[in-house]
Amino acid sequence: MTTGPSSGLAAVSTALLAMSRHLEVRDVLKTIVASARELLDAEYAALGVPDDHGGFAQFVVDGVSDEQWRAIGPLPRQHGILAAMLHKAEPERLDDVRKDPRFEGWPSAHPDMSDFLGLPIQDGEETIGALFLANKRCPKPDGGCGFTEADEELLSILAQHAAIALTNARLYERSRELTIAEERSRLAHELHDAVSQKLFSLRLTAQAAAALVDRDPARAKGELQQVAALAAEAADELRAAVVELRPAALDEDGLVHTLRTQIQVLDRAHTARVTFDSSGVRALPAAQEEAMLRVAQEALHNALRHAEPERVAVSLFRHGQGALLTVTDDGKGFDPRTVRRAGRHLGLVSMRDRAGGVGGRLTVTSEPGGGTTIEMEVPGG
Repeated sequence: MTTGPSSGLAAVSTALLAMSRHLEVRDVLKTIVASARELLDAEYAALGVPDDHGGFAQFVVDGVSDEQWRAIGPLPRQHGILAAMLHKAEPERLDDVRKDPRFEGWPSAHPDMSDFLGLPIQDGEETIGALFLANKRCPKPDGGCGFTEADEELLSILAQHAAIALTNARLYERSRELTIAEERSRLAHELHDAVSQKLFSLRLTAQAAAALVDRDPARAKGELQQVAALAAEAADELRAAVVELRPAALDEDGLVHTLRTQIQVLDRAHTARVTFDSSGVRALPAAQEEAMLRVAQEALHNALRHAEPERVAVSLFRHGQGALLTVTDDGKGFDPRTVRRAGRHLGLVSMRDRAGGVGGRLTVTSEPGGGTTIEMEVPGG
C-alpha cells in the first residue's frame, strides 16, 4: 500500500464517499469494515454494534469467508478487549492480542490473529460501535505491532465519519418505519370504511328479511341469502385487515409482491377496479424499490381519493437494467398547465423528488375528463 499523503487522502475520500452512498444500516456497516481493511491493509476487519444485553445487535466481518464465519458459531459477547473499547471508549493498539491479559480466547474455527488495532465509534458521548482490525500485511518488528500511530489516526478519522454515516442510516430507517406505519394506518382506515359499509348493508338487509318473513317468505328467503353473501364479504375484508396489513415487507418480499398485495387490498376497499400487471422486473437497489413503492402509493391515493375513477391500472415492467412503473386512471384528470397549483395538492412535487433522488424520472400526463397517467422510470443498479 502506498502511504504518501496524497494517496492516503484519496483513499480516505474514496472510503467516505462509499459510506455516504448507502442508506441501509447493514450496507453502511459492510462498507465501513471493507473500507477500513483496505485503507489500512489489514488481513481482517470487523465492526460490532452493541445491544443492551451484553451482546451485539449486529456484527460484520471482512476477510473471513462465509464458511469460516458459519463455523465460528454464535456472535461474540461484550467481553475482553471488545468490552474495553465499548465501555472505556478508548483506542487499543496491541502487539499481540493473544498475550493481552484481557484476552479470553476464541472459537476453534476462528482465524489466528496477532497485532490488533481497535477504535470505538461514538455519536457524541454514546458508543454506538467498535471497529477493529487485525494482522497488518507488512513486515513487523520482532514481536511488535504492524499498526502504527499514523494508522490509528487514519482509522480515527474513518471512525468519526462512520459514526455520521451510521447515525444517518439509522435515522433513514426510522423515518421509513414511520412512513410504513402511516401507510398501514391509511390502508386500515380504507378497509374499515369498506367493512363498515358492508355491515351497514348487512343490518338493513336483515331488517328487511325480518319484516318479510311472515307475509312474503319467498322474498324473505332471498333477503337472507343476501345477508349470507354480505356476511361472507365482510369476513373477507376483516381477514384482509388481519393478514395483509402486516408491516410492509419490501426487504423480504420484494417490490412486485409488496405492490401486488397492497393493490389487492385497495381493490377490495374501493368501488373502483384496481389492477396490477408485472413482468420481467429484476431486483433493484433498495433505495429505488423504496422510492417506486412510495410513488405508486401516492399515485394510487390521488386517483382513488380525488379522480373518481372507475378503473385504476398499475403496471411494473423491466426497462433496460431498471424498471418502469405506470399508474393510469380513467378519472376526471386535470390540466397540466395548472400543475404548479395542483402539484403540491396531488403530491406531484414529492413524487418528483423521490424519483430524482434515486436517479429516476417522473412523467405526468393528464387532461380534464381524460384521466391521468403517472410514469416513473429508474435506471437499476
